[in-house]
Amino acid sequence: MKCDDYVSSAKNCVTILLALQLNFTLPWNHLRLGNTAMVEVTKEGILLEKTALDFESHGVLNPAVIREGNTVHLFYRAVKKGNHSTIGYCRLDGPHEIVSRNTEALISPEFPYEVQGVEDPRICLIDDTYYLTYTAYDGINALGALATSKDLKQFEKKGIIVPQLSYSEFETLVRDPGYVNHRYWDFFNPSPCNPEIEVDHNNLVWDKDVLFFPRRIQGKLHFLHRIKPDIQLVAVNELSELTPAFWKEHISNLEENTILFPKYEHEINYIGAGAPPIETPLGWLLIYHGVKCTPEGNIYAACAALLDIHDPKKEIARLPYPLFEPEEEWELQGEVNNVCFPCGTALFGDILYIYYGAADEQIAYASVSLAELISELKLNTIKDEASN
Repeated sequence: MKCDDYVSSAKNCVTILLALQLNFTLPWNHLRLGNTAMVEVTKEGILLEKTALDFESHGVLNPAVIREGNTVHLFYRAVKKGNHSTIGYCRLDGPHEIVSRNTEALISPEFPYEVQGVEDPRICLIDDTYYLTYTAYDGINALGALATSKDLKQFEKKGIIVPQLSYSEFETLVRDPGYVNHRYWDFFNPSPCNPEIEVDHNNLVWDKDVLFFPRRIQGKLHFLHRIKPDIQLVAVNELSELTPAFWKEHISNLEENTILFPKYEHEINYIGAGAPPIETPLGWLLIYHGVKCTPEGNIYAACAALLDIHDPKKEIARLPYPLFEPEEEWELQGEVNNVCFPCGTALFGDILYIYYGAADEQIAYASVSLAELISELKLNTIKDEASN
């Protein structure tokens, strides 16, 4: 096959051929491949760093973000010695000017299911209530939990809202044993890419990265959750419907309730929801993270997909490359190396600001034109992919 079947310019063709001859790594993020132009993302830099305060002395990362007027609220994971996490708070004027920052945790562990930490928050406003989801970690099990607020100052914890199933129970419920073995078995056991899992199948299946859509769809609350390696969707009239019986039915039909599977090289090992979906005329824009396991460890990249506006179970489009990935020193080296972990966004005009944990140690942000990102996704629709 000719070189110009793969690249859209003679310049890139020559660059690739020279790189292959000289055996050096290509800057793929800056090449135009086929008929697809890479969307331009600007790394704006570090926004928040850890301080000498005890509750955030070991790291700040993975912020929930919500914009109100020109104010941006950040609810971020703060880590102290011993990997104990709480949620701190910072207020911005515009996308990056720090106006105030709390000197103590806003949300802390209160119950046994979160005794080791409240981690990785996300937030959105539905009707007149703020829904803040987070990972509740007891030192063994990591599960999605919810707190709600009317004023962003006082939060009422609603408890764990994902299934609480042992690995053995999970395997029993999923109707296709081959599906379990193929999709999930690697994540039920420790491995170089999954070192945190304990070898005890009486422990609970980890279910993290929970986040809500910012409005009801067809009258129902919708939220995403993640049982590795995929992203699943739940739709209910009210949260009171999330009973053990509901979850047994949901897990029994897990493949049908899964909306995104790892697909491309940069996300091939597993994926997880990032920021609450953004409503656009063409669909729900989902910024998520994708993970690739390498001999040097996992690489976490920010990714983008588009879901159907009326039925978010339907994937419309997905970028076949990372939206952005670890490149800067503060993303490559830290508490956990090679991490860009998006958790929140704020839209100012056409510019979408994406806030993310960098190397599990500081909070950084990047920006991209929303119009350009949507246009790029339109070039990578599922329909177009199927016809190639």
